[in-house]
Amino acid sequence: MSREELTEKIVAYKTLNGKKWSEIAESVGQSKEWTTAALLGQISLSKEQAEAAGAAIGINFSEEEIAQLMTVPYRGSLPSSVPTDPLIYRLYEIVMIYGTTMKGLIEEEFGDGIMSAIDFDMDISRIPDPKGDRVKVTMSGKFLPYKTY
Repeated sequence: MSREELTEKIVAYKTLNGKKWSEIAESVGQSKEWTTAALLGQISLSKEQAEAAGAAIGINFSEEEIAQLMTVPYRGSLPSSVPTDPLIYRLYEIVMIYGTTMKGLIEEEFGDGIMSAIDFDMDISRIPDPKGDRVKVTMSGKFLPYKTY
């Protein structure tokens, strides 16, 4: 079974068993954002985390499947360079439009460097609004300055 097929299996069991990512995350002992990324193939899990996720979803993972979940993934693997899924495309669009603004403001505040996606936290939450609920995405990454050598 490929990693993509394993991801499809996880999502199918999650859906059939009526589980939420937050419930699975609670069993795994990590945030819903981290757990979702891991189970969708973007972060590796420990054996214990994989087994806890399987139990929460209702899957008795094989040893091969656990090994796949423990393997360091090829991160950022989307089927195309420009995402075609509307929700993912809108996030991509935000970076296309505001990426230079974020870069300029981060560099003004911190200097020449990057925001880490390794030492990183993310929170996704719902904010009620009379004009339609809003999505709040908060990202926090360690600043890593470029060094001279």
